[in-house]
Amino acid sequence: MHSLTIALQMMKRTLGRKKGWMVYVLLPCAIVTVCIALLGQANTAEVPIAYINEDQGPAGEHLLQELGRTEEYVMKPAGSVESLKNDVIEKTGLIAFTIPKDFSQQLLDGGTPNVEIYEIAVSEASFTVKMKLEGVTGRIGEAAAVVSKQGGTAQEQQAALKQILDQTAKHQIKAVTTDLELYARPGLNNITGFTLLFLMSLVASTVMLMVEDRKLRTMSRIYTAPVRTYEIVLGNFLGSFALGSLQILIVLLVSKYVLGYDYGVPFGIHFVILAAFMLVAMGMASAIAGLIRNPKNAGMLNSLIITPTCMLGGCFWPLSVMPDFLQKIANFVPQKWAIEAVETIASGGALSDIALPLLILGLMAVILLALGSVIMRPSESAVRG
Repeated sequence: MHSLTIALQMMKRTLGRKKGWMVYVLLPCAIVTVCIALLGQANTAEVPIAYINEDQGPAGEHLLQELGRTEEYVMKPAGSVESLKNDVIEKTGLIAFTIPKDFSQQLLDGGTPNVEIYEIAVSEASFTVKMKLEGVTGRIGEAAAVVSKQGGTAQEQQAALKQILDQTAKHQIKAVTTDLELYARPGLNNITGFTLLFLMSLVASTVMLMVEDRKLRTMSRIYTAPVRTYEIVLGNFLGSFALGSLQILIVLLVSKYVLGYDYGVPFGIHFVILAAFMLVAMGMASAIAGLIRNPKNAGMLNSLIITPTCMLGGCFWPLSVMPDFLQKIANFVPQKWAIEAVETIASGGALSDIALPLLILGLMAVILLALGSVIMRPSESAVRG
């Protein structure tokens, strides 16, 4: 009963003011909302492609038809080469190309006509367009080689090539791609990372309340009261855990059901992962805060622990972009394991697949909470005084 009283008092002191709700509830929801808006949407941007077709035969028409089958490609005909270049310079066209005159006939004659391509900078989309151009041109060339072996006049060869290409354009045999969605959602690591950042900030604020109580000897008076030691420790633990759980629930409910962002992770498992991380954050903050005697130095907790570990753990960028030695150091920070667990489940993994990250988080929590509870306890002289 005494533990619940201490826990409720801690929650009241943290969220009993407007500032507490704004900093620890509204601000995290706002930041996560921005992350979802900027990073959480699938990349389905259209790719504008400007072109000029000077070919009068079937090959040029077939090439444009095959490119147009890709949903993301927006084909834009241009009136002249200058207009084509302006589209690329003004970025109204990501990439542009010209199909030369007599393109079909050159292929029938066994030549390798050049499709001239214009682009300002190489990107993944423009590279894909070029690969598709080369692939379609190669298949047209194979068909033209078959027609040219049969002989005949130029008009007969053009008609035969058109017949083959028209039949090819029907795509009577085609592959069916099944998207099993075995991948993490766009921006998931950043969204999870900012959630962990604010969770650590909230936990650190509750620990700073205990530091303040110790400085003002409020904690010493509590320990002299007829309350068992474990009830005091349990009350502080429950207060921090309840505040962290409240923040997790609000952020997940807002992002998942209000904003409609699909984490790809069941709600219960997601909460368990974040709660396990929260226990580690509580122990870490308690252990470090035990060394801070003045609450005014609480900023040290942020600069020494929260920000550096979030950077190392991959909250702001993927771990793969960091040097190898930093990736090895990241194994010792809890953010890395929490993000890995979330991404594993989002990629189609089962609960057994995240046993190792959860076990590591659990061991970290036990060690740090035990250490923190000992350090945060006032000395015997302070209690007697």
